Amino acid sequence: MDTVAADAAPSSPLSLSVLPPGSVATVVAVGSQGGIPSALEQRLLELGFVSGERVEVLAEARPGRDPFVVRVGSTTLALRRREVETVWVEP
Repeated sequence: MDTVAADAAPSSPLSLSVLPPGSVATVVAVGSQGGIPSALEQRLLELGFVSGERVEVLAEARPGRDPFVVRVGSTTLALRRREVETVWVEP
């Protein structure tokens, strides 16, 4: 009998903005596929949100959930949630 683990299925990328504090993920992409990055997306790339980089969600403020505090590589950043909506990650 062949058994396949349920979590062996590939996961689809999620927006970094939906992850709760304590989550760890890997950056897959920034922005839309094939499009020219906006100024904000270019800045996120410059800050270290590059494909393959590890990112950890450290905290979010309540009640509005902003700022959104993340660690990318060895840098800790406090960003608006809408600023990380186009950062795509795999948990």
